[in-house]
Amino acid sequence: MPLADKIRPKSLSDFAGQQHLVGEGRILRRIIESGKIPNLIFYGASGTGKTTLANIIAENANMPLRKLNGTSASTADIKQIIAETNTLMGYGGILLYLDEIQYFNKKQQQSLLEFIENGDITLIAATTENPYFYVYGAILSRSTVFEFKPLTPDEIHPAIRRGFELSGFNKSDISDEVISIIAQGTGGDVRKALNAVELCALTCNNGEIAAEVALELSQKAAIKYDRQGDAHYDILSAFQKSIRGSDENAALHYLARLLTAGDLPSACRRLLVTAAEDIGLAFPNAIAIVKACVDSALQLGLPEARIPLAEAVILLCTSPKSNSAYLAIDKAIADVEAGLAGDFPRQLQNKHFDGADVKNKGQHYLYPHNYPNHYVEQQYLPDEIKDRVYYEFGDNKLEQAAREYREKVRDRK
Repeated sequence: MPLADKIRPKSLSDFAGQQHLVGEGRILRRIIESGKIPNLIFYGASGTGKTTLANIIAENANMPLRKLNGTSASTADIKQIIAETNTLMGYGGILLYLDEIQYFNKKQQQSLLEFIENGDITLIAATTENPYFYVYGAILSRSTVFEFKPLTPDEIHPAIRRGFELSGFNKSDISDEVISIIAQGTGGDVRKALNAVELCALTCNNGEIAAEVALELSQKAAIKYDRQGDAHYDILSAFQKSIRGSDENAALHYLARLLTAGDLPSACRRLLVTAAEDIGLAFPNAIAIVKACVDSALQLGLPEARIPLAEAVILLCTSPKSNSAYLAIDKAIADVEAGLAGDFPRQLQNKHFDGADVKNKGQHYLYPHNYPNHYVEQQYLPDEIKDRVYYEFGDNKLEQAAREYREKVRDRK
C-alpha cells in the first residue's frame, strides 16, 4: 500500500489544509458535521485532500461509499452502482465518489442524474479541471462546488514527519531542513511529498537522510503543468497580466515556469500577443523587437532561449502601455458580427460603370495625394455607420503626437 494511503487521515481533526473549507465554523465543516450530505463537487489540484475528505464524509454520514474513476470506469460500472440502490445495502442512499469526473462523457454523467435527483445516490465528484467547463450543467446545478487549494509547506510538515516515522525512521534521523526541502519542493501536493518520503526511505536504508538526497528527489515536483489543462491557461493568463501590470519580476517568474515545463512555443506566442494587445501604439516598435527575440529563442532552443525571452519580457514590462488598437478592432468586429456591414460607398468601389438608373454618374473618388497635407474629407464607412468611431487616441506620448498631427492636417487647430 502506498505511504499516502497508509497515513490517510480518518477524521477532520487530522485533516491537513483546506481550512477555508473545513476550519472551525466553515460551511463545509458544518455540512459534514450535520451528517446530511448534499451533492458536492471538489475542484482542485492532485494531492490536496479531495479523496481523503470524501472518505471522512462517508464515515461521518454512515453511508455506504462506492468509488469510480472517470479514467477507467465504464457504463457497466455505473449500472452496477445504480442496481445497488434497490437493495438492502442501498437503503437510505449510496454515497458515490467519482474521481476525475471530467473524463466522463455527457451520456455517462446524464445516467446518474435521475438517481441524484431522487436521492438514491449522493454524488461527490472530484476534478482537477474547472468544473464549469467539464461537468454536465444539470449535475452542476444540483451540486455545490468547493475549491481545494494547494497546501502550504507548513501544512505538509506533519504529514511528512508521520510518513518518515511510519517508514521506520527516528525523529533524530530527520532534520528540519529535510522536512522543509520536501515540503517546499512538492508544490502543495501531499501525495507527492509522501512519495518523496518513500523514495528517501528506499535510498537511505533507514539511516540519516542527507539534505542533498531530499533535494534531488523533490526538486522538480512543484511543477504542475498540463498543456491541455487549466494550469496551462492560468500560467499564460498570469504571465500576460503581469506584463500588462508592468511587474517584470512576476512576469519573469511565470516565464520561468513556462520554460521549466518546456513550453517554449506558448511563451513566444503570448509575448507577441502582449506586445500588440497591451503595449500597442504606445511603443509600436515593441512588436518588432519582441519578434526578433522570439525568432532568436526559437532558433537557439532551450536553455539559451531564456535569454532573449527575458529581454522581451523586461522590455514589455517597462514600456508604456496602450490597448487602443485592441479596443478599436474589437468594436469594428462587433459591428460586422451584428450585421452592420452595408454597401461600400460609391467612391470606394472598384468599378466605373453606372447603370441607366443612376442619376449622379461617376465614381467621384477624391485622391488624397492631390490635396494639401495629403488629406481630403470624404465618406469611407457604409451609410449605416458613417459616423461610427472605433479608435480613440491613447494618452501616451506617441498617440497624442499622432492626434495632434491628425488635427493639424484636418485644419482643426
